[in-house]
Order: sequence, then structure tokens, then C-alpha cells
Amino acid sequence: MIDEALLERVRKQAWFHTYPRGWPLLLFLVASIGTAVSVIAIERADRQTRQIELDRNSVEISGALQRRIIENIALLRAGAALFATQDQVSAEEFNEFVSDLQSNGNLYGSLGMGWAPLLRAEDVPYFEFSMREQGLDGFTITPPPIEGQDFSTPVFFLQPLTAANRRAIGYDMYSEPVRREAMVKAAELRKPVASGKVHLVQDRGEPDAAGFLIYVPVVINSGGGERVKGFIYSPFRASDFLDSAAELYSNENIQVAIYDGSVAPDNLLARNATNGELGASQERSLDVGNHSWTVVVRDKKFTTLSTLSRITLFFGIIASLLVMAIGRLITKRATEDRRVLEWLTNQASIRNSLTRELNHRVKNTLANVLSIAALTRRRARDLDDFTESLTARIRALSATHDLLSQSDWANAPLGEIVKSELAPYMEGNESHVEMEGPEILLAPNDAMSLGLAIHELATNAAKYGGLSTIDGRIHVSWKLLTPGLAEICWRESGGPEVKQPTKRGFGRDLIEKIVAHELRSDVDLQFLPGGVRCRLQVPVRATRAFELRRKPEA
Repeated sequence: MIDEALLERVRKQAWFHTYPRGWPLLLFLVASIGTAVSVIAIERADRQTRQIELDRNSVEISGALQRRIIENIALLRAGAALFATQDQVSAEEFNEFVSDLQSNGNLYGSLGMGWAPLLRAEDVPYFEFSMREQGLDGFTITPPPIEGQDFSTPVFFLQPLTAANRRAIGYDMYSEPVRREAMVKAAELRKPVASGKVHLVQDRGEPDAAGFLIYVPVVINSGGGERVKGFIYSPFRASDFLDSAAELYSNENIQVAIYDGSVAPDNLLARNATNGELGASQERSLDVGNHSWTVVVRDKKFTTLSTLSRITLFFGIIASLLVMAIGRLITKRATEDRRVLEWLTNQASIRNSLTRELNHRVKNTLANVLSIAALTRRRARDLDDFTESLTARIRALSATHDLLSQSDWANAPLGEIVKSELAPYMEGNESHVEMEGPEILLAPNDAMSLGLAIHELATNAAKYGGLSTIDGRIHVSWKLLTPGLAEICWRESGGPEVKQPTKRGFGRDLIEKIVAHELRSDVDLQFLPGGVRCRLQVPVRATRAFELRRKPEA
């Protein structure tokens, strides 16, 4: 007997014996949570750093855009001074002036510098006539002033005179509402004014291109007062202007978008292309020639952890695993004594259970043998007949036992049961027996009952039926009717003519009564002239793991 006091003392050695694997896992979880909290804190600080960097980039980019605007306005002011101090400026003078200032007109992102005189609508025909008299054949202001239009500002000079800029010569900018609004505002303020989003005449073949213009009024004294003589202006293709400003900042991992006024798809002027998924954004208002823009700066979205977070995560996981391993070693050492004692108690219990199981199976087997012996004795003609019949039936029972022993009494294949009972009649004459059917596993008790039934059918066939002649045949087939029920069909052919028996034999009683009772199904046994036919059904029970039979508690 095991010392119960010793076992109880071992159980109280550590309070974590109940869950020997749980406490190392708990230590691992605690360390992992600490690592996760550290990574979250690092990522939060990294996001704040990126936000600060984004804000700095926003200021830098807005400053670059503002600088480009100021540079262009300075050039336009110089042009306005030229036209304010001279009554007439020739095309050659203007061309030379622009070349000196703008280096062919595209130094700061503009398409050039132009001059548009402010004319009264009724003076437009006289202006066109005078221009043609000066040698500008075909000069026409388009579109012509409409009724109710007071002024006209046709493009007169535009340098450099590229193919795209030529299309703008003679265009009346006052006829378009957005341009007109900017010129009226510039005339009222006497200051440079940028227009809203427009489609430039130069981009006539590109309907999606967006642009804007900056107007500087040319103011002169006339009759004791001031009046606006016209406008020095520069047209800008928004995408080119944004590219020119990009030269002033170095961060290429951000996206910059310029909106005319509020942020809306219809107000988008330009946006640079970037690769990858975008993250946080920063908006900033920008005054461009007394006109409001919104600059939206977005950085790239970082889908992976930062370098510091990855290092923290890596070493945190290693530390967590080490803590779990140490905890596991401690609990393992602390539970060794308890496991040894529990093993001893389990072995004693298993030994007792195995003894009870053995007794149970021996009793069942002896009961079957006694039943077979008693029934055989009643039908035996003499001692030799009794001995032969009893021996054959016990061998049939033994064959099924052998099949069950191979699977540790878990189950037996139906096909193997049939084959083992028919094996004595198949040696050298396999063609006399035909078997077919799917693989079906039977429970131990059902397998033993089926084995006895097949043995009796085979014995009868060998004496009186299909196995008693050379031309005789035995056909055995089986199939699944439902997942829990199988059907076996026995059919004999080619043997002597079968006559209906006048008395019941042991084999028939065994099949129709004992086997049918064990299998809980009806047996259809027919003695037809062409051969015996038998159809019986066998339950297919779910295979369960072998469990020890324990003595029920009182």
C-alpha cells in the first residue's frame, strides 16, 4: 500500500501542482504583455515624431510655394513698372525685357509673361483696326465683347512666344468670369492678385489640365487721377508650378496637393505622384497673391513596425520564452515526486481493472462455448459428430477472436471476417468463392455473431450446397444501407438442387435465433432450388477507444 500521508505531503509542496503547464504560460503572457506595451509606446512616440516631421514638411513646402509666388510677383512688378513709365512698349523691347528677367519665361514655373491692355468694349473694333494698320494682319480679339460687357483685356504680348502661347494672343481674358474676377480685384486693390482655378488657352488639347494666373495692374496718372492701363500677368500650369517648387524641398516620401480654396475634388489644382499607401495628412492655408489656397501634405503609411519596435519585440519574445522555460523547469521538478506516486496508484488501479476485464471476457467466452456445446449435443448423431461439429464452431469463434486481437478488441473488418471463415474452402479453389463490398468495421460482439453465422452457412454449403460440387459457387456481398447499418447477402449457385428441410438444424437455429438476437435484426434465410440464399443485417456501431471496466461505486 502507498503511504497516503506521503502522497498528501507531496501534493502540498507547491500550490501550482493542479496546473503544471498553466503557470509557465501565465509567466509567458505577463512578459509578452510587457513587451507589447513597450512596442505600443514606441510606436506611439514614433507616430508623434512622424506627425512633427509632417508638420515641418508642411511648413517647408508652403514656404517653397510662397517663395515661387513671390519670385514671380517680383518679376511681374518689374514688368508693370516698364509699362507704367513708357507710353508705348514695342514687341522687341518686351521680348528683351522678359528674356533678361525670366530666362525665356520659365524660370519660376510660369509659362511666360504677358501684357493685356484694359480696353473699353466700344474701343475694341478701333484697337483691332489700329493693330492691323501696324502690320499685325488678322489680329482679332476673341471672343468678341458681348452685350453688357464694359471692358476687354485681350492678350497683346506673351513671351516667350511658343506654339502654345501663340494660341493665347488676342484672347479676351475679361470674357471669362474667373479671370475677370481676379483682374477686377487687382484693379481695386492696386495689388497683385491670383486667379482661381482655370483652364489655360495653352492647354486647349488637354481638358483635365488645371492652371491659374497672377495679375499685376499697371496704374498710371491720367487727368489728375489714377487709372489702370492694363495688366502684366503670368499664366501657370499648376502641375509645372508644383514641380518647380519641389526643387526647394528635399523630402520625396510625401504627397503634396494644392486646392483652390477649400479641399474638394473640383478644386484640385495639382498633386504630385507618390508610390505606396498614404498615411496621415496635414492641411495648411496659403495666401497666393491675395487669393487663398489649401496645401495638403500627406506622408507614406508605414505598415510595418519601426526598427526600434522590431528590436524590442524580438528581444521581448526571447525573454518571454526564457521566463516560460525557467517556470516550466521549476514546475516540472516540483511535480516529479507527485507524478511517481500517482503513477504507482494508477498502476494498482489498472491492474485491478484488467483483472475484472479478464474475468468478464472469460465468462462471456465460456458462456458462448457452453451454449454452443449444449446445442451441438442436442443435434449430434453420435460422439464423433458432436466432436467434429463442436471443434469447427469453436475454431470459427477463435478465428474471429484472432481478428479482434489484432486490433486490440477495437473492431474487425467485415470482409476479413468472411474471408477467415471461408478460408478452408478457398485453398486452391479461390474461384469457387466471390466476395465484394466496401470496408466496414464491426464492433467485437457483432463480429463474433457474424463469424458464427458465416461459419454455419459455409458448413451447410460444404455439406449440401454450392461448395459440395466442383461447379458450385458462393457469392458473398455486403454494403452499407445507412451509416449505422450494413447488409450481407449470401447466395449459392451451381450446387445440387436444394430441398426445403423437414426439420430444423443447429445451424439454422444459430443463424435465425441466436445470431439474429445478438445483431438485433431479422434474418431472411431461403432454401431455393438453385441454392440457399441468406440476407442479414449487422449494426455498424461507432468505434470507441478501449476503456477499462471499473467496479461500480457503492
